[in-house]
Amino acid sequence: MSTSQRVLVVDDDPAIRDLITEYLSTHGYEVAQAESGEAMRAALAAALPDVILLDINMPKEDGLTLARHLRERYDVGIIMVTGASDVVDRVVGLEVGADDYLTKPFDPRELRARVRSVLRRLQARPAEGAQVGAMPKRLQIGRCSLDLDTHQLFAAEGGEIPITTMEFDLLRVFAEHPNQVLTRDRLLTLTRNREWEPFDRSIDIRIARLRKKIEDSAENPQFIRTVRGAGYMFVPSRGDG
Repeated sequence: MSTSQRVLVVDDDPAIRDLITEYLSTHGYEVAQAESGEAMRAALAAALPDVILLDINMPKEDGLTLARHLRERYDVGIIMVTGASDVVDRVVGLEVGADDYLTKPFDPRELRARVRSVLRRLQARPAEGAQVGAMPKRLQIGRCSLDLDTHQLFAAEGGEIPITTMEFDLLRVFAEHPNQVLTRDRLLTLTRNREWEPFDRSIDIRIARLRKKIEDSAENPQFIRTVRGAGYMFVPSRGDG
């Protein structure tokens, strides 16, 4: 494992921080800790991690506030850590751009599996400065365009629309399988997210977020359509290639 794989654990509970740090360190990860939002910012200034494990329930700035801050400023993986009963927090966490979530109490092996899953998606991105001068490969996705080389989504007027790694994977899969009904299980297979269960509603939350970005009306989607009892289907507009 490359030493460039860094994990930042943001949690106000020192016992949890130490447990995660010890476990991930024994598996080759470089782990840093932060007990608050202020400490997290200091850690980010010192070294940008690949993945951040972010506890939701913290004093002063909670995890959801910090997740919004991170997603607006950094291209890092975000895994929210929540209580087992905090369903609403998990949903909101995904809506603000988290890549995954983990519920307490958790098995350290599940933690490692989710970190590895997020890292795989991040590592699929080209290195900074790669393919300089190459013509970017873009696909029309609804009212937006998806750049497969840089993993960026652009609005019709040219401005970039932030997306997570999982959202990019979903858009890429839909673009590669137009006019085909894709079940949740098939989507998980094609996006290489087999750690999730096929009936995990997280994928529905991400598709709802994508609709807000690429559709003229998220309430009446024309491009990513729900096929009742089956799954989802991407329908390109006429003239899309």
